Amino acid sequence: MSKNQILTWAVVLLVIMNVVTIGTILYHNYSENQKKDNIGISTGSGVNMLNGKFFRQTLGFNEQQMDAFREINRSFRPLVIDLTFGIDSLKNVMFTELQKPAPDTLKLNSMSEQIGQRHGRLKYETYKFYLSIKKVCISEQTAELERAFQPLFKSDGIASPPNHQRIRGLNRK
Repeated sequence: MSKNQILTWAVVLLVIMNVVTIGTILYHNYSENQKKDNIGISTGSGVNMLNGKFFRQTLGFNEQQMDAFREINRSFRPLVIDLTFGIDSLKNVMFTELQKPAPDTLKLNSMSEQIGQRHGRLKYETYKFYLSIKKVCISEQTAELERAFQPLFKSDGIASPPNHQRIRGLNRK
């Protein structure tokens, strides 16, 4: 093979590699955006995604209800995604600060406060969203809506240590 042929094939190979790389980047960006746009409620048995598909399939929303859901969700979703991202970012920065030999407790206190405020706002927006969706539901759909949102508002003892009752009893002498 001549030198020109080798260089031509090298250029062709590099072009193919660039196209594949760009395609991979675009695919991953698209996948990440799809994941980011889904809001989910984590339950013991998995995650309930609070999207149109969930409300149509699980609650059996009709077209009118879906239109109402879309309108409610249009303002709720970006706000909740922003709040969740902010909380997660602060938690990451906080953990980084905790890893330092001498963590700055003033920074940690400030970040804790900010996380608490954002979490409070998240709960506020979530209950407003719930009440708005509940208004759209017919009576048969509200029970399923309650089951879907229950993990957000009831901990079922998750916050208590396993021997919480026994420990409390020991302190009552």
